[in-house]
Amino acid sequence: MRRFWPTWWATRNRLTVYVLTTLITLLGLYSYVTLPKELFPDLVIPTIVINTVYPGSSPTDIENLVTRPLEKRLKGLNGVEKINSYSQQDVSTIVVEFSVDKDPKECKDLVKDAVDKARPDLPSDLPKEPTVTDVDFSEFPIMNINLAGNYDPAQLKKFADELKDRIETLPQVRRVDIIGALEREIRVDVDMQKLQAYGLAFSDIENAIARENILISAGEVDLGRQNRTVRLDGRFHSIEEIQNLVVRSGFGAPIFLKDVARVYDGYKKRESYALLDDKPVITLNVIKRAGENLVETADAIQDILRKSLGTVLPPDLSIVITNDQSERTRLQLDDLVNSIIIGFLLVTLTMMFFIGLENALFVGLSVPLSSFVAFLFFPTLGYSLNLVILFTFLLALGIVVDDAIVVVENTYRIFDNGRRPILQATNEAAAEVFIPVLSGTLITAAPFVPLLFWNSIPGKFLYYLPVTFLITLFASLFVAYIINPVFAVDFMRPEKPRKRLFTRGFVLTLSLIGILATVFYVAGHRGLGNFTVFFALLLILTDGPAVSHSESPDAGDPPSGGFSSEGSTLEHSAGPSEMGLGRGKPGHDRGIDSFYSFSAESVLFPLTGPELHLCLSQAT
Repeated sequence: MRRFWPTWWATRNRLTVYVLTTLITLLGLYSYVTLPKELFPDLVIPTIVINTVYPGSSPTDIENLVTRPLEKRLKGLNGVEKINSYSQQDVSTIVVEFSVDKDPKECKDLVKDAVDKARPDLPSDLPKEPTVTDVDFSEFPIMNINLAGNYDPAQLKKFADELKDRIETLPQVRRVDIIGALEREIRVDVDMQKLQAYGLAFSDIENAIARENILISAGEVDLGRQNRTVRLDGRFHSIEEIQNLVVRSGFGAPIFLKDVARVYDGYKKRESYALLDDKPVITLNVIKRAGENLVETADAIQDILRKSLGTVLPPDLSIVITNDQSERTRLQLDDLVNSIIIGFLLVTLTMMFFIGLENALFVGLSVPLSSFVAFLFFPTLGYSLNLVILFTFLLALGIVVDDAIVVVENTYRIFDNGRRPILQATNEAAAEVFIPVLSGTLITAAPFVPLLFWNSIPGKFLYYLPVTFLITLFASLFVAYIINPVFAVDFMRPEKPRKRLFTRGFVLTLSLIGILATVFYVAGHRGLGNFTVFFALLLILTDGPAVSHSESPDAGDPPSGGFSSEGSTLEHSAGPSEMGLGRGKPGHDRGIDSFYSFSAESVLFPLTGPELHLCLSQAT
């Protein structure tokens, strides 16, 4: 008997395979639930931006004095593909693009070194050094939280700071930026005439404020069993303290700050504005960490908002969330998952019309099991669940069943409705088609291999597609030769005609399935609800009258069909008309000719009794 060793081992250790299948299913589901969910993959593009501010300079001066010296140093860097420079009034912006295979951190260090080398060629009176930043797509906000109400700007800013501190405690959040808030500012307007009359300078006022507005440590105090730290808090707490600040005290009366200047408690000049429905608001831009679950992060922020409103925030404060990326992500991911489930049901339903219900169920198992195997690899690879990966599963739906169809159908052909032992038929079927199935799998995988080496921005974006497809494809090969044969050995039985019989237990089972489907629909899990309804329909179909693919052996015939490993002599030779090679007999879905047209060996099976056998040679 021909046999394929992995299949032979699996069919001899079926309990181990069942345990392995259960582990793959449970761990795959757990990985699917815990994977970070995003709309698109996180792209890391090595692009560095250099900004240099030189006030009072025209665009021509910016180009000649700032942009060109920097460009000369940047052109010589290794891996640079393109340099774009923009010289504007007072500002020089240079964008350096590196090849996609470069590490962004390494590129940023190279650019910083080049800027440091170009510093002697830049104007010496720059107000601040050129800033070097990298482009990170994960820096875009995942939602905007807008605060509004009948409160003064300072009070709204206080509410925004409180909410910011609470949101930043989440481990998934990188930071929260406040937009549109007024920053408090203490302004000191100096009267130049009075300042000159007292013989003071600006530095005297500056030093006096800096000298008094401090917080210093004064050491420790020994209290016996413990030491207490002592600190001196000299910070200003009111405008009056600043006004009564002594600028100079010497011979004569002391000079106070209020004698030479006026002190105002106001706000800085606005640098950002936030409007909602043409009304000013304070906006909090929430930026999550790369690789974190977008949907879970948004849910955690919503929970913080619900708990804060009415406790640390007043109940009449208006909180409006805009640009919530989680809603779009959740909607599109759910729609795509539902499409995958519906596609799986349609694939299984299509196979039922051609290979029968039982074989369709065996083959259909390869779809979820192959997907679960792929999910097991994603945490190790650092992948998130995004549109590209889910679209790849949708693309692979009709492909991952190919291997299982060939193996299961060949098993059914050799099994011949019980005339061959199912264990022997399973091993022979796997051995016969292994090379064709393997070659077909490799041919299907070959066009996706070059996509792994596509070094470009689209290639980085689509890199998840070939990796997911190849993992799923080879997982289907594993399922077809390890798991499907075990199910075939235990559940593939000779088909016998039977009447439709809706028993009480069957009706109870359908009722429980209906209740479960209703629970899924009410909970909002449409995919699980559709799958449950489809499973109920399959049960109803299996309860109907079965159609035999071939006539069952008579009651007196041996169950093995008379196959002998020792060989037998020819007792009767039959022509094609006797064996049904011409016209099929009633009740034969698969004619004997369709079975023996693939056989190259002499096969023995009982004709009328244990003594009379028929030897059928290779069909021509």
